[in-house]
Amino acid sequence: MKIALPPVNYTKAIMRLAGLLVGVLLTLVIAAQKLRPAYLDPAKFEKELNGKKTGIAFLSNKKGMQVAITNYGARLVSAVIPDKKGKPVDIVVGFNSIDEYIKATGRNYGATVGRYANRMAKGQFTLDGTTYQLPLNNNGNNLHGGPMGFNEQVWDWVKVADQSVTLAYLSKDGENGFPGNLKVTITFSLSNKNELKIAYTATTDKKTVLNLTNHSYFNLEGGGNVTGYNVSVNADRYTPVNEMMLPTGEIAPVANTPFDLRRPIVVSAVVDQPNQQLQYGGGFDHNFALNKKKGSKRPEFAAMAVSPKSGITMKVFTTEPGIQFFTANTLKGADKDRNGQPINAREAFCFETQHFPDSPNHPNFPTTVLKPGEKFESATVYQLITE
Repeated sequence: MKIALPPVNYTKAIMRLAGLLVGVLLTLVIAAQKLRPAYLDPAKFEKELNGKKTGIAFLSNKKGMQVAITNYGARLVSAVIPDKKGKPVDIVVGFNSIDEYIKATGRNYGATVGRYANRMAKGQFTLDGTTYQLPLNNNGNNLHGGPMGFNEQVWDWVKVADQSVTLAYLSKDGENGFPGNLKVTITFSLSNKNELKIAYTATTDKKTVLNLTNHSYFNLEGGGNVTGYNVSVNADRYTPVNEMMLPTGEIAPVANTPFDLRRPIVVSAVVDQPNQQLQYGGGFDHNFALNKKKGSKRPEFAAMAVSPKSGITMKVFTTEPGIQFFTANTLKGADKDRNGQPINAREAFCFETQHFPDSPNHPNFPTTVLKPGEKFESATVYQLITE
């Protein structure tokens, strides 16, 4: 028995299939666009600097958190998370193009700084009897490794995935006065628990010093004054500074000082107290010696900031011995943020995980020396919670 089949209209079938494919492609394009904030146009991050091309990578997780990173300065450009009302908030103070980062008065927005983060007295340190001189770019001292530091370099893309990106940079022997060819890699990874992890590794072929950190300015409300935040730092001690903002060498107790942030306290309640250390910095700009478990190599709780208005909490965990809590006292409105608003003092804060400032000149501080054959490893986690 033969069954008569209706004739197939191949033209209609092909058109129908094509329509389905177009729909799928549109869905994928729309989904891809949702993985990044609309104000971040990848084309505006494409530029050639010193013979190398800049760009931007976007990470996202299952909770809808979005992160953007550029290889110019291995820089955190954006981190978007919903506030307690469900409104997306970009908690990273930054800009919408490479040109804006290049032209900015502040050189460290979101950047990786090195070779030596923070200050070095007179730009000098001595290793095995040899004194090395670094550029002086901060009142006769060296700050963040000097001009054209890691924050100004175009890093190489090593790997880009949906939830992680790895960058690498070779800092050549003698760069900014530092000894040794230093190979550095940084991996930014975003977990489905809204944890942004920054993992650093480095090796050298000559004895050198190394101190790396990320210099992101954060605002948990997307803008405005941050002194209404509750802040805590897990430290019994801190390193006082002199009028040049250089460590005195003392590791002093925080007890009975405005630096006792072991329990959450509103920043405005302490930041303007009549305290010489606060006056030196115009607010908080100090390194805290973190409480650490002996022998632990895992990131441990270091600090926390909470915005009652947005309901966003940032918790910081690190393997580093110190953290610089900075209330952005030096920002004077010279730069305008991605929303066109002047970035003023105390409209952001930094949690810079680090070894102590000027450590090579203070034998009682944790060492920052890296030798050939050794591998530097460090990790910091920024966990974001909305309640």
